[in-house]
Amino acid sequence: MTRKKEIIVPLLPLRGLLVYPTMVLHLDVGRDKSVQALEKAMVEDHIIFLTTQKDVSIDDPTKDDIYNIGTLTQVKQMLKLPNGTIRVLVEGLYRAEIKEIYDKDSYYSVKVKTFEEDETKDVETEALMRMMLEYFEQYIKLSKKISTETYTSVTDIEEPGRMADIIASHIPLKLQEKQDILETINVRERMDKVITIINNEKEVLSLEKKIGQRVKRSMERTQKEYYLREQMKAIQKELGDKEGKTGEVSSLREKIESAGMPDHVKEVALKELDRYEKIPQTSAESAVIRNYIEWLLALPWTNATEDRLDIHRAEEILEKDHFGLEKVKDRVLEYLAVQQLTNSLKGPILCLAGPPGVGKTSLAKSVAKSLGRNFVRISLGGVRDESEIRGHRRTYVGAMPGRIIQGMKKAGTINPVFLLDEIDKMSNDFRGDPSSAMLEVLDPEQNFNFSDHFIEEPYDLSKVMFIATANNLATIPGPLRDRMEIITIAGYTELEKVHIAKDHLLPKQLAEHGLTKGKLQIREDALLNIIRYYTREAGVRGLERQIAKICRKVAKIIVSGEKKRVVITDKNVVEFLGKQVFRYGQAEIEDQVGVATGLAYTVFGGDTLSIEVSLAPGKGKLVLTGKLGDVMKESAQAAFSYIRSKAEELKIDPDFNEKNDIHIHVPEGAVPKDGPSAGITIATALISALTGRAVRKEVGMTGEITLRGRVLPIGGLKEKSLSAHRAGLTKILFPKENEKDLEDIPESVRDDVEFVPVSHLDEVLKHALVEEKK
Repeated sequence: MTRKKEIIVPLLPLRGLLVYPTMVLHLDVGRDKSVQALEKAMVEDHIIFLTTQKDVSIDDPTKDDIYNIGTLTQVKQMLKLPNGTIRVLVEGLYRAEIKEIYDKDSYYSVKVKTFEEDETKDVETEALMRMMLEYFEQYIKLSKKISTETYTSVTDIEEPGRMADIIASHIPLKLQEKQDILETINVRERMDKVITIINNEKEVLSLEKKIGQRVKRSMERTQKEYYLREQMKAIQKELGDKEGKTGEVSSLREKIESAGMPDHVKEVALKELDRYEKIPQTSAESAVIRNYIEWLLALPWTNATEDRLDIHRAEEILEKDHFGLEKVKDRVLEYLAVQQLTNSLKGPILCLAGPPGVGKTSLAKSVAKSLGRNFVRISLGGVRDESEIRGHRRTYVGAMPGRIIQGMKKAGTINPVFLLDEIDKMSNDFRGDPSSAMLEVLDPEQNFNFSDHFIEEPYDLSKVMFIATANNLATIPGPLRDRMEIITIAGYTELEKVHIAKDHLLPKQLAEHGLTKGKLQIREDALLNIIRYYTREAGVRGLERQIAKICRKVAKIIVSGEKKRVVITDKNVVEFLGKQVFRYGQAEIEDQVGVATGLAYTVFGGDTLSIEVSLAPGKGKLVLTGKLGDVMKESAQAAFSYIRSKAEELKIDPDFNEKNDIHIHVPEGAVPKDGPSAGITIATALISALTGRAVRKEVGMTGEITLRGRVLPIGGLKEKSLSAHRAGLTKILFPKENEKDLEDIPESVRDDVEFVPVSHLDEVLKHALVEEKK
C-alpha cells in the first residue's frame, strides 16, 4: 500500500461505530461540532474524515480521545430529522492517518495522509482469499444471522483487501478488534488476522450450538415430563385415582391439617410437604422428607386419655394387683387426689428403687391401669449413646428419633405412663452421656419443650407421668437423681410372699401351664417351705420359678395318666423340687467363739454376713481376707484400735497384739464386700475370740463403730431386718439413731424379731456375748 498526498478535511468522531473503506453506511449525527463539520464537508467536496472515539461517554473528544487511523469517506446523502439530528449516508474511500488536528471553534478539521490499497494478487494471496471465503461460509452456516446473499456478494469481490474489510464488517467483533483490522495496512497481514478471527468465532459458535442443543434436550425433557405429569393429573382426576404422588400429597396435607399440631410445627410440616411435592420420587431426599413427615403425623400432639379420678376404684386396682407396697400406692392416690382438686397437674417423676423381683415394672403397669392411661416401657439398660435418647440428625443415613419420641409414638397420647426401666444401668462413652440427655426429659421445668435431634421442633412431655426403676441408686448421677422422687421398695416378708404366691404367682403359672385349681393345689405350708428352703431373695422371682417347676412336673404327671389331681404339701415338696437348697434358722447352729452375724445391704436386698476371727501365736500381724473393700478394712482397723485401748476393761491381755497373729475372715471370699455397717460385728467377733466368750447364735447386728466405741447410724435397716427374719434370727442390734426407721419394718417381722437399739459397744457386748460362767 502506498501513501497519497496530504489533505485537510473536516473531522467527524464516531461513538461505538467504525467505517471500513468501500463500506456504505447510514449515520445519525447530533453533536453540534459534528453537525458543523458535516455542513462544512457538504459545502466543499463532500469529503469528511471518520474516526472512532476510544471512550464513547466523552461528548467533546480531543486528539487523545480518538484513534489516529480512520477512514476518509464521501457523504452521499444528508437528511435532517424532526428531532434535530441529521441522518447521512456515507461511503468509505481510503484508510487515512491523522497528521494534525485543528480546532475551528465550531468544528474540528484534520490534516490526513491517505493509504492506497495494494490490490496485486499472487498465488499466496489467492490461497488466503479462498481460505477466508471457506471459513466465512462455515461461519455463516453456524451463525445463521448472515444471509446467503451476503456471502454471494462477498464471493464477487476481486480485491483481497476489500474482501477482508467486508468480511470483518459482518462479524460481531469488539470495537478494539475492528480498529485493529482497520489499522492493519498490509493486506496479507489483514487477511491473516481476519482468518484467525473467523476461525475463533466459528469454534465459539460450534460450542454454543452444542450447549444450546444440550439445553434444548434438557428443556424438552422437562417440558415433556411436565406435560405428561399434567396429563396424569387430569387422568387421575377423571378416574378418581388417588394413588399417584398428587393424591399422596393431597392425603398428607389433609392429615397435617387435622393432626392438631402446634402452629410452628404445622408450618414446618407443610413446608417439608411442598419440598416433597417438587422433588422427584426417585430422589433419595424424597424418602427422607416423607419419613420425617410421617413421624410428625405419627406423634400425638393433642390426643390425650381422660384420667379416671375415682380414688376408691384406683385403690381397688392397686390392692388387687399388688400386695404390700403401701408407700407407692399412697403416692399414686395422692397424685389423683390433687389432680381431682386442681384439674391440672404436671406429671410426677417417680423412681422405684429396690432389688430385682419386687414388682417395680408390674407396679408401673398397675399405676397406668388405675389412672386409665396408656402404658409404654423403654429399657435403658446398656444405653451408652446420647442419640438413643435425643435421636439422630436427619443428615445421617438411617436417622431416626430417640427412644423418648419413639415411646410417645407407641403410646399414642400426650399423657401416658412412661416407664424408664433400669435407669441405673445407663453408661457413657465417646458417643456422649445419655444420663445427661435424660436431665431435660425428667426436669419438670424444661420438659414442656423437649428437643429431639430428628424432630427438631419442641415436643411437650410435661403431661407424661414418668416412672423410673433402679436397683442401685449409687450408680445414678446426682443431678439426675435430684430430678426424681425416690420411693424405696425393700422387699417382702415371708407372710407377704405367701400371699403373693397364692393370689398372683400360682394362678398365673396354672394358666401358663394349662392347669386348673382342680388339677394342682399347693398348700400354704408348702409355699412357706419353698420360700424358706428353696429361695433366699428380697423379691419373688425365684419363688415364681420354683412354682413353675412344680407346674411342669405336675403337667407331665397328668398327661402321662399317673394322676388326675396333685396336692403339694410340705411333706412332698422334696419330690418335686429336689433336696433343700438353703438352711432356715439361725445363721449359726450353736453359740460359737469368734463368730458374729452381721447384716448387710446389697442391690439385691438385705443379706446376713458371718464374720470369723481366729488367733494364733505370733507377733501381732493383722490379716483381713474375704475380698473386703476399703471401708470394711477401715472398720476392722477401728475395731482393733478400740479393743487395744479398752483391753483392761474387757479383761484382755494388754499385750495381745504382740503375742498373737489375728486373722479376720468373711466367708464367700469370691464375693466383693464393702460398706460402713460392719464395725460392731467385727469388734464383737474380735472380743469374743480374745476373751473366749461365745456369741449368741440368734443375734444379728449392724452398725459402724468409732475409736471411742460409739455406734453410728446406718442405712437400709428395713432390708437388713427382712434378711435377718429370713435367716431365722430373733434379735437384732441396731444403732439407737435408727429407731425412727422401725416404723417402716412390717409388723409381722417386728412380732417375730426383738429389735434392740444400742449407742455404745458396751451395750452390744452385753446383748451379743454369752454371760461368763461364775
